[in-house]
Amino acid sequence: MGSAYTPGLTVSGYTKIRKSRQLPINGQVLVKTGDTVEPNTIIARAELPGMIQTVKFTELLGVEPKEVRNFLLVKEGDPITKGQLLGETKGFLGLFKTSVAAPVDGTFEALFPISGHMALREPPIPIDKTAYINGTVVAVQDGRGAEIEAEGALIQGIFGVGGERSGEIITVVSGPDEILDSGHFKPEHKGKIVVGGAGVTAAGIRSAVQAGAVGIVCGGIKDSDLVQFLGFDIGVAITGQEDIPLSIILTEGFGMLAMAERTFYLLKSLDGKHASINGATQIRAGVIRPEIVVPLTEKMTEKPAEETDQTLDIGTPIRVIREPYFGSLATVTQLPHELVEIESGAEVRILYAKLQSGEEVRVPRANVEILAG
Repeated sequence: MGSAYTPGLTVSGYTKIRKSRQLPINGQVLVKTGDTVEPNTIIARAELPGMIQTVKFTELLGVEPKEVRNFLLVKEGDPITKGQLLGETKGFLGLFKTSVAAPVDGTFEALFPISGHMALREPPIPIDKTAYINGTVVAVQDGRGAEIEAEGALIQGIFGVGGERSGEIITVVSGPDEILDSGHFKPEHKGKIVVGGAGVTAAGIRSAVQAGAVGIVCGGIKDSDLVQFLGFDIGVAITGQEDIPLSIILTEGFGMLAMAERTFYLLKSLDGKHASINGATQIRAGVIRPEIVVPLTEKMTEKPAEETDQTLDIGTPIRVIREPYFGSLATVTQLPHELVEIESGAEVRILYAKLQSGEEVRVPRANVEILAG
Protein backbone atom coordinates (compact mmCIF):
# COMPACT_ATOMS: atom_id res chain seq x y z
CA MET A 1 0.00 0.00 0.00
CA GLY A 2 1.56 3.31 -1.08
CA SER A 3 1.64 6.43 1.02
CA ALA A 4 2.91 9.97 0.50
CA TYR A 5 3.05 13.28 2.31
CA THR A 6 0.60 15.95 1.16
CA PRO A 7 -0.41 19.26 2.76
CA GLY A 8 -3.91 20.01 3.95
CA LEU A 9 -5.82 23.07 5.02
CA THR A 10 -5.05 24.29 8.52
CA VAL A 11 -8.09 24.36 10.80
CA SER A 12 -6.74 24.94 14.29
CA GLY A 13 -8.35 26.41 17.37
CA TYR A 14 -4.97 27.33 18.84
CA THR A 15 -1.66 27.59 17.08
CA LYS A 16 1.29 29.93 16.69
CA ILE A 17 0.71 32.47 13.94
CA ARG A 18 3.56 34.42 12.36
CA LYS A 19 3.09 36.97 9.60
CA SER A 20 5.81 38.67 7.57
CA ARG A 21 4.70 42.19 6.67
CA GLN A 22 6.94 43.73 4.02
CA LEU A 23 6.90 46.90 1.93
CA PRO A 24 7.34 46.42 -1.84
CA ILE A 25 10.10 49.08 -1.82
CA ASN A 26 12.47 50.41 0.82
CA GLY A 27 10.93 52.79 3.31
CA GLN A 28 10.80 53.47 7.04
CA VAL A 29 9.90 50.89 9.69
CA LEU A 30 7.80 52.48 12.42
CA VAL A 31 7.84 49.71 15.04
CA LYS A 32 10.48 47.92 17.09
CA THR A 33 10.85 44.43 18.49
CA GLY A 34 8.50 43.87 21.42
CA ASP A 35 5.86 46.39 20.30
CA THR A 36 2.23 45.32 20.56
CA VAL A 37 0.29 46.03 17.37
CA GLU A 38 -3.30 45.92 16.13
CA PRO A 39 -4.57 45.12 12.61
CA ASN A 40 -4.61 48.78 11.54
CA THR A 41 -1.27 49.70 13.13
CA ILE A 42 1.01 51.08 10.40
CA ILE A 43 4.28 49.22 10.89
CA ALA A 44 6.16 50.56 7.85
CA ARG A 45 5.76 53.37 5.34
CA ALA A 46 7.29 54.25 1.99
CA GLU A 47 6.57 56.83 -0.70
CA LEU A 48 6.38 56.32 -4.43
CA PRO A 49 7.50 59.39 -6.39
CA GLY A 50 4.56 61.26 -7.89
CA MET A 51 3.87 61.43 -11.62
CA ILE A 52 5.58 64.09 -13.74
CA GLN A 53 3.30 66.63 -15.44
CA THR A 54 4.82 68.63 -18.29
CA VAL A 55 3.68 72.24 -18.72
CA LYS A 56 4.41 73.64 -22.19
CA PHE A 57 5.31 77.04 -20.76
CA THR A 58 6.69 78.65 -23.94
CA GLU A 59 3.69 77.70 -26.08
CA LEU A 60 1.17 78.81 -23.46
CA LEU A 61 2.87 82.18 -22.90
CA GLY A 62 3.94 82.71 -26.50
CA VAL A 63 7.59 83.40 -25.67
CA GLU A 64 10.94 81.95 -26.75
CA PRO A 65 12.56 79.20 -24.63
CA LYS A 66 15.54 81.45 -23.84
CA GLU A 67 13.12 84.07 -22.42
CA VAL A 68 11.25 81.72 -20.09
CA ARG A 69 13.09 82.64 -16.87
CA ASN A 70 12.12 86.29 -17.36
CA PHE A 71 8.47 85.37 -16.84
CA LEU A 72 8.67 82.66 -14.14
CA LEU A 73 7.03 83.40 -10.80
CA VAL A 74 8.42 80.26 -9.13
CA LYS A 75 11.82 78.59 -8.94
CA GLU A 76 12.94 74.97 -9.09
CA GLY A 77 12.21 73.12 -5.88
CA ASP A 78 9.27 75.32 -4.89
CA PRO A 79 6.07 73.60 -3.70
CA ILE A 80 3.07 74.58 -5.82
CA THR A 81 -0.68 74.28 -5.55
CA LYS A 82 -3.20 73.65 -8.30
CA GLY A 83 -4.23 76.97 -9.87
CA GLN A 84 -1.14 78.84 -8.63
CA LEU A 85 0.41 81.19 -11.23
CA LEU A 86 3.65 79.75 -12.60
CA GLY A 87 4.41 82.59 -14.96
CA GLU A 88 2.90 85.70 -16.55
CA THR A 89 3.75 88.15 -19.33
CA LYS A 90 3.76 91.90 -18.65
CA GLY A 91 1.23 92.57 -21.39
CA PHE A 92 0.78 95.97 -22.99
CA LEU A 93 0.53 98.88 -20.55
CA GLY A 94 -0.35 96.32 -17.90
CA LEU A 95 -3.22 94.97 -19.99
CA PHE A 96 -3.70 91.81 -22.05
CA LYS A 97 -1.47 89.73 -19.80
CA THR A 98 -1.01 86.01 -20.52
CA SER A 99 -0.52 83.67 -17.59
CA VAL A 100 0.07 79.97 -16.91
CA ALA A 101 -1.42 78.25 -13.85
CA ALA A 102 -0.32 74.98 -12.24
CA PRO A 103 -2.58 72.08 -13.35
CA VAL A 104 -1.82 70.03 -10.22
CA ASP A 105 -0.46 70.22 -6.69
CA GLY A 106 3.18 69.25 -6.42
CA THR A 107 6.71 70.58 -6.81
CA PHE A 108 8.40 72.55 -9.59
CA GLU A 109 11.07 69.97 -10.34
CA ALA A 110 12.87 71.19 -13.46
CA LEU A 111 12.92 73.61 -16.39
CA PHE A 112 14.10 72.30 -19.75
CA PRO A 113 16.08 75.15 -21.36
CA ILE A 114 15.92 73.86 -24.93
CA SER A 115 12.12 73.47 -25.06
CA GLY A 116 11.19 75.90 -22.29
CA HIS A 117 8.88 73.28 -20.80
CA MET A 118 8.38 72.87 -17.04
CA ALA A 119 8.33 69.58 -15.15
CA LEU A 120 5.92 69.49 -12.21
CA ARG A 121 6.03 66.43 -9.97
CA GLU A 122 2.79 65.48 -8.28
CA PRO A 123 2.84 64.70 -4.53
CA PRO A 124 4.38 61.34 -3.56
CA ILE A 125 2.05 58.37 -3.18
CA PRO A 126 2.25 56.92 0.35
CA ILE A 127 2.47 53.15 0.77
CA ASP A 128 1.52 51.96 4.23
CA LYS A 129 1.96 48.41 5.49
CA THR A 130 -0.26 47.54 8.42
CA ALA A 131 0.24 44.79 10.99
CA TYR A 132 -2.89 42.91 9.71
CA ILE A 133 -3.31 41.01 13.00
CA ASN A 134 -3.26 41.70 16.72
CA GLY A 135 0.13 40.54 17.91
CA THR A 136 3.70 41.33 18.92
CA VAL A 137 6.60 42.45 16.76
CA VAL A 138 9.22 39.70 17.02
CA ALA A 139 11.66 40.82 14.31
CA VAL A 140 12.34 43.92 12.23
CA GLN A 141 13.90 44.16 8.78
CA ASP A 142 15.40 47.63 8.34
CA GLY A 143 13.68 49.60 5.64
CA ARG A 144 11.24 46.85 4.68
CA GLY A 145 8.96 45.64 7.47
CA ALA A 146 8.54 43.35 10.44
CA GLU A 147 7.47 39.91 11.63
CA ILE A 148 4.30 39.81 13.72
CA GLU A 149 3.56 36.87 16.00
CA ALA A 150 0.41 35.84 17.83
CA GLU A 151 -1.27 32.76 19.25
CA GLY A 152 -4.84 31.85 18.44
CA ALA A 153 -7.10 30.26 15.85
CA LEU A 154 -6.11 29.86 12.21
CA ILE A 155 -8.59 28.61 9.61
CA GLN A 156 -7.61 28.31 5.97
CA GLY A 157 -10.07 28.19 3.10
CA ILE A 158 -9.75 26.65 -0.33
CA PHE A 159 -10.61 29.78 -2.34
CA GLY A 160 -11.30 33.43 -1.72
CA VAL A 161 -11.56 36.89 -3.21
CA GLY A 162 -10.95 40.31 -1.70
CA GLY A 163 -8.01 41.56 0.31
CA GLU A 164 -7.18 42.05 3.97
CA ARG A 165 -9.97 43.12 6.31
CA SER A 166 -10.77 42.80 9.99
CA GLY A 167 -13.88 42.70 12.11
CA GLU A 168 -15.89 40.77 14.66
CA ILE A 169 -17.00 37.23 13.79
CA ILE A 170 -20.72 36.49 13.86
CA THR A 171 -22.39 33.20 12.89
CA VAL A 172 -25.89 33.72 11.47
CA VAL A 173 -26.91 30.16 10.54
CA SER A 174 -27.95 27.24 12.71
CA GLY A 175 -25.79 24.61 11.07
CA PRO A 176 -23.06 23.88 8.51
CA ASP A 177 -25.57 22.94 5.80
CA GLU A 178 -27.63 26.17 5.91
CA ILE A 179 -27.24 28.56 2.96
CA LEU A 180 -26.78 32.30 3.46
CA ASP A 181 -29.45 34.35 1.72
CA SER A 182 -30.61 37.97 1.75
CA GLY A 183 -32.63 37.52 4.94
CA HIS A 184 -29.55 36.60 6.98
CA PHE A 185 -27.93 40.03 6.72
CA LYS A 186 -29.00 42.87 9.03
CA PRO A 187 -27.85 46.46 9.63
CA GLU A 188 -26.11 45.31 12.82
CA HIS A 189 -23.71 43.28 10.67
CA LYS A 190 -21.90 46.42 9.54
CA GLY A 191 -18.17 45.86 10.00
CA LYS A 192 -18.70 42.15 10.83
CA ILE A 193 -17.34 38.94 9.32
CA VAL A 194 -20.45 36.84 8.73
CA VAL A 195 -20.16 33.05 8.93
CA GLY A 196 -22.61 30.85 7.02
CA GLY A 197 -22.92 27.18 6.24
CA ALA A 198 -23.19 25.53 2.83
CA GLY A 199 -22.85 28.67 0.72
CA VAL A 200 -24.10 32.14 -0.12
CA THR A 201 -26.50 33.21 -2.86
CA ALA A 202 -26.10 36.18 -5.19
CA ALA A 203 -28.91 37.94 -3.30
CA GLY A 204 -27.09 37.19 -0.05
CA ILE A 205 -23.91 38.84 -1.29
CA ARG A 206 -25.85 41.95 -2.34
CA SER A 207 -27.51 42.12 1.08
CA ALA A 208 -24.14 41.69 2.82
CA VAL A 209 -22.75 44.64 0.86
CA GLN A 210 -25.80 46.78 1.70
CA ALA A 211 -25.46 45.88 5.38
CA GLY A 212 -21.78 46.87 5.36
CA ALA A 213 -20.35 43.45 6.25
CA VAL A 214 -16.60 43.22 5.64
CA GLY A 215 -16.44 39.48 5.04
CA ILE A 216 -18.36 36.29 4.33
CA VAL A 217 -17.09 32.83 5.27
CA CYS A 218 -19.08 29.86 3.97
CA GLY A 219 -18.73 26.44 2.40
CA GLY A 220 -19.15 27.33 -1.26
CA ILE A 221 -20.66 29.51 -3.94
CA LYS A 222 -21.97 29.04 -7.46
CA ASP A 223 -19.26 30.19 -9.84
CA SER A 224 -21.86 32.15 -11.86
CA ASP A 225 -22.88 34.09 -8.73
CA LEU A 226 -19.24 34.92 -8.00
CA VAL A 227 -18.67 36.14 -11.57
CA GLN A 228 -21.84 38.25 -11.31
CA PHE A 229 -20.57 39.84 -8.09
CA LEU A 230 -17.06 40.51 -9.39
CA GLY A 231 -18.11 41.60 -12.87
CA PHE A 232 -15.48 39.37 -14.50
CA ASP A 233 -14.40 35.75 -14.64
CA ILE A 234 -11.72 34.47 -12.29
CA GLY A 235 -8.48 33.46 -14.04
CA VAL A 236 -5.54 31.41 -12.82
CA ALA A 237 -3.62 34.33 -11.33
CA ILE A 238 -3.61 35.22 -7.65
CA THR A 239 -6.80 36.73 -6.26
CA GLY A 240 -7.05 39.29 -3.48
CA GLN A 241 -6.66 42.51 -5.48
CA GLU A 242 -10.29 42.79 -6.54
CA ASP A 243 -11.97 46.17 -6.05
CA ILE A 244 -14.88 44.86 -3.98
CA PRO A 245 -16.41 46.05 -0.68
CA LEU A 246 -16.00 42.75 1.19
CA SER A 247 -13.91 39.59 1.15
CA ILE A 248 -15.37 36.13 0.58
CA ILE A 249 -13.70 32.93 1.79
CA LEU A 250 -14.88 29.47 0.73
CA THR A 251 -13.91 26.58 2.96
CA GLU A 252 -15.05 23.73 0.69
CA GLY A 253 -15.18 24.76 -2.98
CA PHE A 254 -17.56 25.79 -5.75
CA GLY A 255 -21.23 24.87 -5.50
CA MET A 256 -23.40 24.76 -2.42
CA LEU A 257 -21.25 22.57 -0.16
CA ALA A 258 -21.86 22.05 3.53
CA MET A 259 -19.01 23.44 5.60
CA ALA A 260 -16.97 20.77 7.39
CA GLU A 261 -18.41 20.41 10.89
CA ARG A 262 -15.03 20.90 12.53
CA THR A 263 -14.56 24.20 10.71
CA PHE A 264 -18.11 25.40 11.32
CA TYR A 265 -18.17 24.75 15.06
CA LEU A 266 -14.71 26.23 15.53
CA LEU A 267 -15.87 29.44 13.83
CA LYS A 268 -19.07 29.41 15.85
CA SER A 269 -17.04 29.12 19.07
CA LEU A 270 -15.23 32.31 18.04
CA ASP A 271 -18.39 34.44 17.81
CA GLY A 272 -17.69 37.92 19.15
CA LYS A 273 -13.92 37.61 18.67
CA HIS A 274 -12.02 40.05 16.49
CA ALA A 275 -10.58 38.38 13.38
CA SER A 276 -8.40 39.31 10.43
CA ILE A 277 -9.26 37.81 7.05
CA ASN A 278 -7.62 37.74 3.65
CA GLY A 279 -9.22 36.27 0.52
CA ALA A 280 -5.95 36.17 -1.45
CA THR A 281 -5.61 32.78 -3.17
CA GLN A 282 -3.09 31.15 -5.46
CA ILE A 283 -3.61 27.51 -6.35
CA ARG A 284 -0.60 26.95 -8.59
CA ALA A 285 3.09 27.07 -7.62
CA GLY A 286 3.65 29.02 -4.44
CA VAL A 287 0.25 28.19 -2.96
CA ILE A 288 -1.45 31.00 -1.03
CA ARG A 289 -4.48 30.15 1.09
CA PRO A 290 -7.31 32.48 2.04
CA GLU A 291 -7.48 32.66 5.82
CA ILE A 292 -9.26 33.69 8.98
CA VAL A 293 -6.88 34.60 11.83
CA VAL A 294 -8.19 35.09 15.36
CA PRO A 295 -5.48 36.04 17.87
CA LEU A 296 -6.59 35.10 21.37
CA THR A 297 -5.45 37.37 24.18
CA GLU A 298 -6.78 35.35 27.07
CA LYS A 299 -4.49 32.78 28.64
CA MET A 300 -5.00 29.35 27.14
CA THR A 301 -4.39 26.05 28.90
CA GLU A 302 -4.03 24.25 25.56
CA LYS A 303 -0.56 24.51 24.01
CA PRO A 304 -0.21 25.80 20.46
CA ALA A 305 -0.67 23.00 17.96
CA GLU A 306 2.44 21.58 16.35
CA GLU A 307 2.46 20.76 12.65
CA THR A 308 2.23 17.05 11.99
CA ASP A 309 2.81 15.03 8.86
CA GLN A 310 -0.25 13.86 7.00
CA THR A 311 -0.07 10.80 4.79
CA LEU A 312 -2.20 9.52 1.98
CA ASP A 313 -3.62 6.08 2.44
CA ILE A 314 -6.50 4.01 1.16
CA GLY A 315 -9.65 5.55 2.63
CA THR A 316 -8.07 8.96 3.31
CA PRO A 317 -10.58 11.81 2.74
CA ILE A 318 -9.19 14.39 0.32
CA ARG A 319 -10.13 17.52 -1.60
CA VAL A 320 -9.02 18.08 -5.19
CA ILE A 321 -7.38 21.49 -5.66
CA ARG A 322 -6.95 21.59 -9.44
CA GLU A 323 -9.28 21.45 -12.43
CA PRO A 324 -11.22 19.59 -13.72
CA TYR A 325 -12.36 18.43 -10.26
CA PHE A 326 -11.43 21.59 -8.31
CA GLY A 327 -13.11 21.69 -4.90
CA SER A 328 -14.47 18.13 -5.13
CA LEU A 329 -14.39 15.98 -1.99
CA ALA A 330 -13.32 12.38 -2.45
CA THR A 331 -11.89 9.29 -0.78
CA VAL A 332 -8.67 7.60 -1.88
CA THR A 333 -9.28 4.15 -3.41
CA GLN A 334 -5.91 3.28 -4.99
CA LEU A 335 -2.31 4.49 -4.65
CA PRO A 336 -0.25 3.06 -7.52
CA HIS A 337 3.53 3.11 -7.01
CA GLU A 338 4.57 3.63 -10.63
CA LEU A 339 4.85 6.99 -12.39
CA VAL A 340 2.12 7.71 -14.92
CA GLU A 341 2.26 10.07 -17.91
CA ILE A 342 -0.48 12.72 -17.74
CA GLU A 343 -1.96 14.99 -20.41
CA SER A 344 0.87 17.54 -20.13
CA GLY A 345 3.43 14.85 -20.91
CA ALA A 346 4.91 14.87 -17.42
CA GLU A 347 5.34 11.63 -15.49
CA VAL A 348 3.90 11.91 -11.98
CA ARG A 349 2.57 9.81 -9.15
CA ILE A 350 -1.20 9.57 -9.24
CA LEU A 351 -4.01 8.23 -7.11
CA TYR A 352 -7.51 7.01 -7.73
CA ALA A 353 -10.33 8.46 -5.68
CA LYS A 354 -14.08 8.14 -5.44
CA LEU A 355 -15.95 11.45 -5.65
CA GLN A 356 -19.08 12.08 -3.60
CA SER A 357 -21.07 11.42 -6.78
CA GLY A 358 -19.68 7.87 -6.81
CA GLU A 359 -17.47 8.47 -9.86
CA GLU A 360 -13.90 7.15 -9.56
CA VAL A 361 -11.29 9.48 -11.04
CA ARG A 362 -7.53 9.55 -11.58
CA VAL A 363 -5.75 12.58 -10.11
CA PRO A 364 -2.06 13.56 -9.72
CA ARG A 365 -1.13 13.34 -6.05
CA ALA A 366 0.16 16.94 -6.15
CA ASN A 367 -3.38 18.07 -7.02
CA VAL A 368 -5.01 16.98 -3.78
CA GLU A 369 -4.89 17.83 -0.12
CA ILE A 370 -5.85 15.78 2.89
CA LEU A 371 -8.95 16.77 4.81
CA ALA A 372 -8.00 16.89 8.47
CA GLY A 373 -10.43 15.08 10.71
